[in-house]
Amino acid sequence: MAGIAGILKQGEKELVLSMLEFIGHRGSYGKAVFEYDDATIGITWAEHEGESALRNQHNGIFSDGPGFGHLAEIKKSQGYWHIYRDELGVAPMYYSYTQMGDLCFGSEIKALLPFAAPIKECPPGSVMNSSVQTKFFMPDKKPSVQIDPDLTAAELLNRLTISVSRRITSDRIGVWLSGGLDSSTIAALARPWAKELHTFAGGLRNASDLSYAKEVANHIDSHHHEVIVNLKEMLRILPRVIYHLESFDALLVRSSIINYFVADLTSGYVGEVFSGEGGDELFAGYQYLKTIPANDLDDELLDITKRLHNTAFQRVDRCASAHGLTAHVVFADPHVFDFAQQIPSGLKLRDGIEKWILRKSIEEMLPKKIVWRPKIKFWEGSGVEELISDYASVKVTDSDFKAERNLDNGWTLRTKEELFYYRIFKEQFDEIKNLDWMGRTKNAPVN
Repeated sequence: MAGIAGILKQGEKELVLSMLEFIGHRGSYGKAVFEYDDATIGITWAEHEGESALRNQHNGIFSDGPGFGHLAEIKKSQGYWHIYRDELGVAPMYYSYTQMGDLCFGSEIKALLPFAAPIKECPPGSVMNSSVQTKFFMPDKKPSVQIDPDLTAAELLNRLTISVSRRITSDRIGVWLSGGLDSSTIAALARPWAKELHTFAGGLRNASDLSYAKEVANHIDSHHHEVIVNLKEMLRILPRVIYHLESFDALLVRSSIINYFVADLTSGYVGEVFSGEGGDELFAGYQYLKTIPANDLDDELLDITKRLHNTAFQRVDRCASAHGLTAHVVFADPHVFDFAQQIPSGLKLRDGIEKWILRKSIEEMLPKKIVWRPKIKFWEGSGVEELISDYASVKVTDSDFKAERNLDNGWTLRTKEELFYYRIFKEQFDEIKNLDWMGRTKNAPVN
């Protein structure tokens, strides 16, 4: 995804260039700074984004994101510069103010470090100018569509197919393929539309994801690639992962490590990649949801969907952008999301089977063992499991954990693993004092 950085003040080209340096990985192919009488705005882009990036810049529109409703955008309207962020927050955007009170903004926290001022996140589905912020979209419960399950499954498949097909604009495209239902669904739907489809998987040796992903790749006849890692390699790359991720949330970091390796592998073959993120939140994929009373399930799904923008979507964005990739998140497409909200929760979690309606929609396109494979967490399927948690338990003593787990902002670190990540985060972002912009995984374990 491209990167944006800017200040609503003229004559700040050098400062904006320094902001772009912090996020240059988001598009190392080209960068430009545009100066206006009331703003200085810069953008950096990857090779496959170059034509549209330059066209938009010259029209006074600056976009960061994969498009198709998923972007953060800076444009002038009625005499004011406005910052827009997409409905679910697939594309990131943050802001702060200079000492003189000028609004500054960037695609990542790193771009705002030169100002040493409190940083805030532009909320999903919002538009703001220098002083006013307005929500134009808020996910909410909708009346359920009361139609036959087979018709519901068919309509869901149709919407997913349209959303996938319109994102394939080049001959070569990739899919992050774990072998789970969500990524396998996207890969199967992409295959008929892609001249050359590459799939990518990663994990420790003998990880279950690797075998399932290979089976799906063979079934759809994709060019399949995998990366095998070990604990030593994961620990070596961990500081880079946390630097790009801009988080110390334990489960988020843990799931990002393999994702980071896979993204690195992906960048050697394609510039754009599909991710299956969001399927669990829309279609009740997590095991704990089975314990939620049926009447409360819709509320819980809505709540965890609202949290995606600075948790799982952040992982997808940062792992992709760290390697100059554009990531497409099909399940967050408004066309898909809007319909998914109307599907009765009884079709999402049915007879104890999570994501039942999604499985039903895709069952003719994938092997049964893939369609009806039980949900497991990405870091479990990739083989990471408790490896880093066990390592952190050795590195962080009981007395250290007791002394360091309570942060100045009132947060309490949940585990020794999280403290281990927090120490690395502070080494790289010690100047950041407020953490209001950071998301935390709901229902994460505590010790």
